Amino acid sequence: MTSAYQKMTDAELDAALADLERQAADLRALDLRLDMARGKPSPEQTALSKPMLDLLTSASDLSDQGVDADNYGAPDGLPSARALAAELLGVDPANVSVIGSSSLNLMYDCVENGYVHGIAGERPWCQQGTVKFLCPAPGYDRHFTVTESFGIENVPVPMREDGPDMDVVREYVEKDAQVKGIWCVPKYANPTGVTYSDEVVCAFAALRPAAPDFRIYWDNAYAVHTFRGEGDELLNIFDVLSEQGKKNLVYEFASTAKVTFPSSGMAWVTASPDDMAELRRSFSAMRVSPEKISQLAHVRFLRDADGVREHMRRHAEIVAPRFALVQEKLSAGLADLDVATWTDPNGGYFVSFEGPEGSAKAIVALTAELGVKLTGAGAPWPYGSDPRDTNIRIAPTYPTLEELGQALDVFVVAVKLVAARLAKAERA
Repeated sequence: MTSAYQKMTDAELDAALADLERQAADLRALDLRLDMARGKPSPEQTALSKPMLDLLTSASDLSDQGVDADNYGAPDGLPSARALAAELLGVDPANVSVIGSSSLNLMYDCVENGYVHGIAGERPWCQQGTVKFLCPAPGYDRHFTVTESFGIENVPVPMREDGPDMDVVREYVEKDAQVKGIWCVPKYANPTGVTYSDEVVCAFAALRPAAPDFRIYWDNAYAVHTFRGEGDELLNIFDVLSEQGKKNLVYEFASTAKVTFPSSGMAWVTASPDDMAELRRSFSAMRVSPEKISQLAHVRFLRDADGVREHMRRHAEIVAPRFALVQEKLSAGLADLDVATWTDPNGGYFVSFEGPEGSAKAIVALTAELGVKLTGAGAPWPYGSDPRDTNIRIAPTYPTLEELGQALDVFVVAVKLVAARLAKAERA
């Protein structure tokens, strides 16, 4: 793609650069302090769940189907919490453990189980030499940090418009027994917003891993986070596995982190009966039982899947205008310049932006200089290394609409100025 700046005459490009430098100077003088670095719910969103805080008092009945929330017991979580989690994911409550408030903690625990104890009777990964995980990229940086922290080799896999490149996934998984897992955000993926197609989900279920201890780490973090229309439909991978007569392939995770209160909600994992039995043995060494009072508050507040969907419709009323503003500002400022592309998701928390090759680090640095903090360039790639230096994750949920508009104006100027500088450098 040849940008408008590359097509300009030398005089036109010099004039454009001078104008953009003036715009940048004007923005710098505003002394902005805006943050779009992480995908955090806004205060308006967390306020939606404040009534939950009034549901439990010192006079409340703290029992749930015969289980006391205020005592030990129920290592898999309260019955009602497990039922709600199972309903949201379309699985059997018997195969669900609701533990803690962070699904990332559960993912770490599952990786640790493989690394320290082994999976499916295989030797622990720490005794198997080089161990690899596949990382669809751009993807979720915290996933990559988990495996990197164990010394596991993170291997990037290209993301397409319908999910990971399954030809590449299949080549690795079915031919290399050192490949033990793959990170996936199958619905409204972080950061692209892509939802895996039926064909991709079926291809995952059809994998024939070379390693018996290979698992798919299916982080369905945005299962209910639609903000436009009816949203995307994600095929239930456990249904596909059942149809194929297969099991012991997937660990699925989710939480209420961006449904109610981040770090103060419920998180859960589900897998086949065999895999869950193995995980429970591992988890039992770490904890006697999970914290259940917050689970009780959540199930009384959210009630069931319909209650969650209604609650998320209220989130959508807050989130949708922010994502619409991203599309409006980027289109108005950049669409005619052929310097960038970006995603337009129906849900989730991010927009994935692709600038000119060799531009992302410079854009993020210039945007910071002008008062707007973004996620570091390269973060959505293993080891923070984007091979083309093009990808930037935009997280529009936390700022107010006014602040977001200001931040996007800064971002657009930064993209233009970096693209123009690159065009000038090509002629040097």
